[in-house]
Amino acid sequence: MRSDESLRYPIGGPRKAESFTPQERSAAIAGIRQLPQELRKAIAPLSEEQLETPYRPGGWTVRQLIHHVADSHMNAYNRVRLGLTEDWPTIFAYQENRWAELADARTEAVSTSLDLLQSLHVRWVRLFSSLQEQDWKRGYLHPDNGPQSIEQCVILYDWHGRHHTAHVTQLSQRMGW
Repeated sequence: MRSDESLRYPIGGPRKAESFTPQERSAAIAGIRQLPQELRKAIAPLSEEQLETPYRPGGWTVRQLIHHVADSHMNAYNRVRLGLTEDWPTIFAYQENRWAELADARTEAVSTSLDLLQSLHVRWVRLFSSLQEQDWKRGYLHPDNGPQSIEQCVILYDWHGRHHTAHVTQLSQRMGW
């Protein structure tokens, strides 16, 4: 049995730094571009019953996890746009655990959120790819986490997608699916 920490953070925690290189940002943008396909690949062999399996003890089901990624990335996309168009706006934090309990997150087909992620990530990648060097230093204020630059955001959400994809793939491996 794997440790609780490795089940919770299968690829380790997110990287934290004040700034990142252009190469690190490009790699993160590539990861964001690839996420919808990687998630589709991870869940492709799963049955509806398997989608109802928690990815770890006390965790969300795979279905809720996929919908969470869409919810989280929609919020992050809007935060980036606010950070690029306003002077360090204070954004709102949302109750992700409560969102995961809403009916759509518990019962909707995962294809709905995968399709949403596909379209959202096309726009997000386009936006990130258009930024000038000074734009990466803009950002927003998170009420719980403090200031977050656009470049910190791109690194975080690349990690976030890989993190949750690993939850699905490692669950499949543990269960022998």
